Amino acid sequence: MSHSSEKTPYILQSLATGNTFTDTGWLLDAPGEKIPTLIRALYQTKQLQLKDPSFGIYRFADWLPVNRYLVGSSAPITYKSVGLARKLGLNRLYITFSGYWPERGVEMKTCSFKETEAYSVCGRLDGSNREVLVVASAGNTARAFAQVCSDNQIPLLLSVPHDNLNALWFEAPLNPCVKLITCEAGSDYFDAIHLSNIVSKIGGFVPEGGAKNVARRDGMGTTMLSAVTTIGEIPEYYFQAIGSGTGAIAAWEANLRLIADGRFGNRKARLMVSQNFPFHPIYDAWNADSRDMLHMEDIDARKKVEIIEAKVLSNRKPPYGIVGGLYDAMKDAGGDVLLANNQESRDAAILFKETEGNDIHCAAAVATATLIEAAKTGLVKKDDLIMLNITGGGEAKFKAGREMFFLRPLLSFSVNPDEDLVVEKVKGLF
Repeated sequence: MSHSSEKTPYILQSLATGNTFTDTGWLLDAPGEKIPTLIRALYQTKQLQLKDPSFGIYRFADWLPVNRYLVGSSAPITYKSVGLARKLGLNRLYITFSGYWPERGVEMKTCSFKETEAYSVCGRLDGSNREVLVVASAGNTARAFAQVCSDNQIPLLLSVPHDNLNALWFEAPLNPCVKLITCEAGSDYFDAIHLSNIVSKIGGFVPEGGAKNVARRDGMGTTMLSAVTTIGEIPEYYFQAIGSGTGAIAAWEANLRLIADGRFGNRKARLMVSQNFPFHPIYDAWNADSRDMLHMEDIDARKKVEIIEAKVLSNRKPPYGIVGGLYDAMKDAGGDVLLANNQESRDAAILFKETEGNDIHCAAAVATATLIEAAKTGLVKKDDLIMLNITGGGEAKFKAGREMFFLRPLLSFSVNPDEDLVVEKVKGLF
């Protein structure tokens, strides 16, 4: 069902200086400022008015920096847990689910909350845009952007590590406006980002911007908006697995807007974020109380990334220390970084399926594993109001009985490619 869209009125603000400015279209940084900082959207509408569910993600359009509504979106859903809650002895556990679960009213065809980003980011693009959007991803983000851009004829170039190409499955072949390049086997997300940065310098190509893109964060923030508008108040604890931590930053920002809204209380949800052991650079920095990420050798990092099952959590250069980043979010809201290994996460996924009735992605299982542990050790108490952000799931349900089509790379590059070669070859794709 398609809806006519109106431009959401908002201005942008530098979190380093407090300066405000108009969005000239695709701002990712504060104009003329030296200190690295995130910028934030300040919406004209202070009280969130939900649109009808048929709007999909755009039911939250009051707080999304969009110029238009695209077809095919679905909003995250939140429900009160019975099965898992009973198993863990938690009386007020709410699950926010992004993925494929038609029985509960959510139909994200790529089965991941990265769709919330893609529909928001692509909705921020002006409809007359002909530039090629460049997105680097470890998997889920690429799948989400590929589907959204294919459905809405938006030119897209994806950069994904070779070892993650199996994440690029779709129910039908994609529109040729979506193209894929890769870096060789043994490379990681960091290498894919490096490759995308080279491409973004080419005229006519525009970087999506990751955490710096207000549309990406506010799209992900709809998980918190879903939870709070369903529960009627802001939760005490927010559990989510993180690679970059952008989802947790987004939840914090949404939380601040909900406090200003005035109807949901003035609490800040503690950010209980988790990483997949043994790859845990954010855990290390947080426990050292360091605003800066600690040094990690490339070889060591790649080795640890190979071990973890939740490959999407493998960001080595997250928006952690930047002004308005994860460090600031956690210092303001409170919280902690927790760890779960592969086995604990596998067990958590099985328990979720048994108690709640749907399959979940590895990353969501990492978050679930840390909640199980927190309930066991008394870190969270039985009457605490808890939001568990299940960032992906229903993939087995979605794929059952469907033939899958995979997006294949048109070009492959080495880990440290010749920049001129990359430019020359990529130009030829469009």
